[in-house]
Amino acid sequence: MQTKKDYITRSIGWEAMYTQLAEEAAELSQAALKVARIMHGTNPTPISLMEAKDMVREELTDVAHCATYLELGIDYEQIRSKEERWANRIANAQTR
Repeated sequence: MQTKKDYITRSIGWEAMYTQLAEEAAELSQAALKVARIMHGTNPTPISLMEAKDMVREELTDVAHCATYLELGIDYEQIRSKEERWANRIANAQTR
């Protein structure tokens, strides 16, 4: 029996799956910017912070869903490496 994942990826193809990933990533970006806009407080928006954060969660879930279908795993070693660099940049900026 064919899974829903197999059905979807075979039906629309890999190129369309990457297009969907790009669209969802763009929507995630917009949702994150909306949260920052609300937190900054200088450009009012009609939605609450909680609603905006829910939008981020929804879009992140959509990105993860597409990435799962594309079999794009998370590289946790890369996360650790980037975390180290990020912490070092912050520390260096604070000592200037």
